[in-house]
Amino acid sequence: MTTLPAAHLLTVALPRPGGSPLALEMITVSALRGGRLAVVADAWHLESDCHYEWHTGFPPHEVDFGAVRARVEAGGILTIEVPKRALYRGT
Repeated sequence: MTTLPAAHLLTVALPRPGGSPLALEMITVSALRGGRLAVVADAWHLESDCHYEWHTGFPPHEVDFGAVRARVEAGGILTIEVPKRALYRGT
């Protein structure tokens, strides 16, 4: 994870279960209680080695989960931007 003045960036190299890249609909990003973020990737068409999870946390009240943005970049890199609330942004 990289911390910038206005946001945290979480970068994950997505696995390639069965040698195939994960489709976008196989990835779920969700905010959890206590300032936590969960990423679940599930290749439901496979029988084994197909479920992956990542969890991370943030200081209380620091981030704006309503403005989280995620994108999959070339090479299967998932980048999630978690903006900080205005009060916690560096100048």
